[in-house]
Amino acid sequence: MKYSSAEQKSLVARSKAYLAKTDEVAKQTVVDQMSQLQELIVFHEWRYYIQNDPLLSDFEYDQLFKQLEALEAAHPELVRPDSPTQRVSSDVGNDFPSVDHLTPMLSLANSYNAEDLQEFDQQVKRMLNIDADQDIAYAVEPKFDGGSIALVYENDQLARGATRGNGQQGEEMTANARVIRSVPLSAEFSKHNIAKVELRGEVIIRKDRFEDINRKRQEAGLSLFANPRNTATGGLRMKDPKEVAERGLEAFLYTLGFAEDANGNNALENFDTHYESLYMLAKLGFKVPTDGTERKLCKNIAEVVDFCVNWEKGREAYPYEVDGMVVKVNDRRLQERAGHTSHHPRWAIAYKFAAKQATTTLLDVEYQVGKIGTITPVAKTEPVSLAGVTISSISLHNEDFINEKDLRIGDQVLIERAGDVIPYIVKAMDDLRDGSEQPIEWPKNCPINFTEEVIELIREEGEAAWRCPNCVCGAQDLQRIIFHVSKAAMDIDGMGRRYVELFYEYGWLRTMADVYRLPYDEIAQMEGFGSKSVENLRSSIEQAKLSPMWRVLVSLSVHHLGKRSAKLLAAEVDHMMELADWTEEDFLAIKDIGPTVAKNVMAWFGVQRNVQQLRLMEELGVNLSQTEDDKPKAAVTEGPFVGKTILFTGSLQQMSRKEAQEKAAAAGAKNISAVSGNLNILVVGEKAGSKLKKAQALGTVEILTEEEFLALIG
Repeated sequence: MKYSSAEQKSLVARSKAYLAKTDEVAKQTVVDQMSQLQELIVFHEWRYYIQNDPLLSDFEYDQLFKQLEALEAAHPELVRPDSPTQRVSSDVGNDFPSVDHLTPMLSLANSYNAEDLQEFDQQVKRMLNIDADQDIAYAVEPKFDGGSIALVYENDQLARGATRGNGQQGEEMTANARVIRSVPLSAEFSKHNIAKVELRGEVIIRKDRFEDINRKRQEAGLSLFANPRNTATGGLRMKDPKEVAERGLEAFLYTLGFAEDANGNNALENFDTHYESLYMLAKLGFKVPTDGTERKLCKNIAEVVDFCVNWEKGREAYPYEVDGMVVKVNDRRLQERAGHTSHHPRWAIAYKFAAKQATTTLLDVEYQVGKIGTITPVAKTEPVSLAGVTISSISLHNEDFINEKDLRIGDQVLIERAGDVIPYIVKAMDDLRDGSEQPIEWPKNCPINFTEEVIELIREEGEAAWRCPNCVCGAQDLQRIIFHVSKAAMDIDGMGRRYVELFYEYGWLRTMADVYRLPYDEIAQMEGFGSKSVENLRSSIEQAKLSPMWRVLVSLSVHHLGKRSAKLLAAEVDHMMELADWTEEDFLAIKDIGPTVAKNVMAWFGVQRNVQQLRLMEELGVNLSQTEDDKPKAAVTEGPFVGKTILFTGSLQQMSRKEAQEKAAAAGAKNISAVSGNLNILVVGEKAGSKLKKAQALGTVEILTEEEFLALIG
């Protein structure tokens, strides 16, 4: 199968027309629509499974597939035997020999909401002649986003590994399967009266492992992998098993597709339920989702819906990519009665999470400036809905990002929402270019500056960012004030970006010092403000004046001067202005203060305007002297948590989160903010969510209740 560039562009354009359901599509006959949809779906399966380089998002492909299914359901007499709905998509190429699966590996029907799941439940009951109000137990497991495999064991030894292929046949890749460490080379199936078995699973890669691989590839000047799924599926089909082993792939097993005893009898009958077979696999040393957290046996469809919805909320905290949940009738006899179509089992369905990817057009690039002059390019795209949000602006980070992805104005691009929050351009679809696309030319002069003075951008050695070194238009000052009042700096409660921009527009804010001399009487006359809200604002600003010196240092937006370095400097001086007289040698005498921070702080104090602003802030009541909070704390050498890292999650009942952290620090612990391989202890309160799931998945974190934590510290 081979498609020319022109053919691929035409097929994608026609796909978009069907997704948009244009008038031109609506005028076609049913036969023409079915024929075209079949052609489009076969093409996109080739791009996805063979090329590992899709030109549509998963959600868009599913919508094409559903259109064809709907037409075939309405006109069953027109269904062709070679329709994509009548077979399983193929990932068979030409690099490995084909082998027959012991039983077909089918696809899954898809659902996208609670209503779909409830309809599936009713369909199963109608098919099995079960009363509508009677409960059916379902097993619910993560739908891993990787590459499907089939593992055959004979006489307790791994005999063969294969990809899913077209469902009937797959590519034999036993040598690669053997280097995946979560695939046992032998397992005692004979203890369960099984002589030959074919297991089904998904090969995936941890998110942090994927990021580490891409970091190393970037350092080596290699192209980056698009996503964990492609990294896993591509690894399965590499010709050198040593390279496969280096990728750190893992295999989760999710079912027994075939099993027979020494006499050739069906050994699947040894298991009354799907859950029993999973317990056996776990006992034999296979990697399966953990019961109760990653997977659950639900007594009815209502529990299924709750479990799926909660899983979707916490999906980003899970260490592996999942694009949904798989819902299976737990009773094997009911599964057999329900049977399957040529495409999917009737007793299982995939609950797909909200789409994380979509395709759109890159229309233009605009630029923003940050508090230290960093110029950030922002892609303006054709608006597209993604995970419930309309996306039209996406950060492009820096010039290197644009060059590495070879982005051009007019490109069709694949986008996703990283962490379901931040939009991100995965790649440009260069196969679809027609020659009208324009390269993105990086500006030589500040693109934000609207004055007549030309400011040339600079890029320091070792940095990716271009910066405006001498702002004359005030744009940087606005960003500095926004940061100055933020939680990370002076932490002025109630004064966020919206107020700063509003007061800047009225001319009341031009420097950080202006924050401390706002015209409160005039603000009280503005729409949306009242005497109480203005008094609260005044009170917050007065409170901020008493902040420790380290906070004031952080708030100045000195390049590379963060919280830790600011605390180190504040601990060494009685008054901030002493730093204006320091030499580089003075700075470097402090452990963990390097030459970059030293030069940047010296440069900041070397600007007379900055020093004058500091003196004015002090005149307005801002503290520039060392406080108790600035003085270094004595290291704790005794306590139950010395040398341990700790994190609190959920709602604590006997103390606030801050009190808990202070108690932990007093007992020798180091408080950290996220679950990772560096975490030793997680203390869970009520309604603990994704952090608990992630810690349990790591398996190395000690989990304590609030009561257990308090008991340990006495």
